[in-house]
Amino acid sequence: MAKAQDLNTLMKDMMGAFPVDTAAFEKSFKTQADLSEKLSGVALEAAEKSTEISSKWTKDTLAKLADMSKAKTDPADYAKAMTDFASATAEVAAENMAAFAEVAKKVQSETVELLMAAGKDAGEEASAAVKKATADVTAAAKKATAK
Repeated sequence: MAKAQDLNTLMKDMMGAFPVDTAAFEKSFKTQADLSEKLSGVALEAAEKSTEISSKWTKDTLAKLADMSKAKTDPADYAKAMTDFASATAEVAAENMAAFAEVAKKVQSETVELLMAAGKDAGEEASAAVKKATADVTAAAKKATAK
């Protein structure tokens, strides 16, 4: 029994000699939460703009469809109305696809900027944590050898 107690004391002393710095974990969690918040903001802004584009596109299409569906006096006017609708729809589609592409380009750019900044911050944090851990381990080793 005495030997078990000695082993427990030894383990306790050994674990106490190598303390865990919870501040590094807390800072890492906060950094990750901040990054997630920023990335969510980018995604939500893109979703909002995409919804606005889709809504406008739908309204424009319905307005053009309403114009096309009006009664005509001459049968040839129906063909002309259909042709006008098709060409207007193609034009609006091209404009809206370009608007969607701009939203996607902005999302990509902002995401890359955020990830690059996060990578730089993470590298700096990791470097600082390694330096601190090295100093702590060195101090603990010196303390242990001094006994």
